Amino acid sequence: MNGTGTGMMITSSSSTWVSTTSVSASGKRIQREMSELNMDPPPDCSAGPKGDNLYHWVSTMMGSPGTPYQGGIFFLDITFPSDYPFKPPKVVFKTRIYHCNVDMAGNLSLEILKDGWSPALTITKVLLAIKSTFTNPDPYNPLVPGIARLFLADRAKHDELATEWTLRFAK
Repeated sequence: MNGTGTGMMITSSSSTWVSTTSVSASGKRIQREMSELNMDPPPDCSAGPKGDNLYHWVSTMMGSPGTPYQGGIFFLDITFPSDYPFKPPKVVFKTRIYHCNVDMAGNLSLEILKDGWSPALTITKVLLAIKSTFTNPDPYNPLVPGIARLFLADRAKHDELATEWTLRFAK
């Protein structure tokens, strides 16, 4: 009877140990990435924890020169799952942007944040990929088909609208 009780305690404690370890491992990974990001940030980007929550970050991204987003300051929310880096972070634009890969709620369609995710990727690489959508949107996998159609059919009109939104919402 005593042996069974001990077995139950070990099972209980080992399952707790497993979940604590996985959270701790993801936390350590996020801390390491935060240090790397602070030492060598991507151009015109910053990111870090919102308050004390290591799993919820805020990022600021400057619109790329030579794009309709130039001069804009875009804020993003980044939420890391508890099983990071095995699952991708969730990134949401808090600043409105006229972009075929960002819907009205700020959700972002980016392959590396979905099926293209790999634990080898880091938040720095994610920020660089997001930044590249300013210069290279993906109109063939849009979240907003109407903006994608305009981008492909009338680039000048698309850029005019994107510039207008940048001036209105990101300045």
